[in-house]
Amino acid sequence: MTDNNTKRRFVTCTEVDRISNLPENLIDLLLEKLPVQDAVRTHVLSKKWRYRWTSMTSLVLDKHFSRKFAKNGSFGHNGFIRITNYIFNYLKGPRLKLHLHIPKMFLDSFQEVNQWISSLARDGVRELVLTNSNQPYQLPYYFFHCLELRMLELDNCIIKPPLEFQGYLYLEKLTLRNIEFGANLHGTIINLPQLKMLKLVACTNVYNFKIKSTKLFQLVIRSCPDATLLHLLHSKCLSEFGIFIKKPIQGVERVNLACLLSNMPCVGYFVIDGYFLQFSIAENIPKWLPHPTNSLKLLYLRDFKFGDLYQLQGVLCILRNSPNLRQLDVYNQDLPHVHLDVKPALTYLEASDCLDQTLNCLKTINIMDVERSKPLLLFIKLLLEHSPTLEKISIRPHATADAQEKYNFSKDVTRFPRASSKAELHYLDPT
Repeated sequence: MTDNNTKRRFVTCTEVDRISNLPENLIDLLLEKLPVQDAVRTHVLSKKWRYRWTSMTSLVLDKHFSRKFAKNGSFGHNGFIRITNYIFNYLKGPRLKLHLHIPKMFLDSFQEVNQWISSLARDGVRELVLTNSNQPYQLPYYFFHCLELRMLELDNCIIKPPLEFQGYLYLEKLTLRNIEFGANLHGTIINLPQLKMLKLVACTNVYNFKIKSTKLFQLVIRSCPDATLLHLLHSKCLSEFGIFIKKPIQGVERVNLACLLSNMPCVGYFVIDGYFLQFSIAENIPKWLPHPTNSLKLLYLRDFKFGDLYQLQGVLCILRNSPNLRQLDVYNQDLPHVHLDVKPALTYLEASDCLDQTLNCLKTINIMDVERSKPLLLFIKLLLEHSPTLEKISIRPHATADAQEKYNFSKDVTRFPRASSKAELHYLDPT
């Protein structure tokens, strides 16, 4: 029996259908979080959602998307080109952000990709990630009409801009991987006045790539031995710089380490690998630079050979001329085993004037994934003797070290005298 005072309330379909009444900005946010194929499927949710996906301004057609449709070919049912064309043709709003991956599949040409790029130029795209697992893709001339770009990432492309191309006035972040720079760039300076972050990885003909970017803050160059470094280092705002060549190189004009350091007046974070260090050493590297690197606070060495005389001379030159250095990191995980005559390095490390400079600001030392050797032990001993304010030194042996080797390593280092009474030794287990 129902109480007379109780009123039965019926819920209408309108009240239940809350998804149709979501704010439009929330719907847009939800669509951007979905994989694009799922965003398209939302048209069945309600009348209000039917065409909502067509106004999306951000598209992610990445490897996960392309892998799903590339197996169907290019133009077949649910083929990659056919599906991507469908999405581009139905979108009504401007595409301001796009992540596009071109899969490894048979393509007669990049005609359809060119059409997509053309539509992005008309829309005023601001963020573009274009990765390519196919044959190298030569960017069409209208790619250089995307003048509203703020962020750009390219992989496996050929860059040959038209002669009238001046640059991107708003671009702030640029990442280029496996890029071939065309000869028509030679002598042309690309204006990137707002660029703050630049990363070049495994690019060729980089000497043709010349930019003007007075606000560049971070520069990373990996496996680009022909990069004209001194030209890229002209920004007075440059604070973070990393250079790796990852293997010995020949036939390329050497970069003088002393000259390089003198062109880094504001760099506070410097990452360098042993191969580049060896490559940049002149026959008579000076102990003292014309101008010390006063801004350098953190030095990060990768793949560093402690038994190589030239690499040792290079790193000690940096240490000697960096009076405000606070942290030194050495990381040698991928260093291959190479037979090396360590006698010259040992003679150098044992000389009384090897460092002849107190590292007054050095607080932290991290030496990771290294094999116990006499040059390494002498290097550690040298640092401990010349670092009066050192607070912590952490050492992690290579994963191949057995129990006895680990014990001998820690015992050797523990016996070394320390200029700092506060220095703590942390011996880390490689596992």
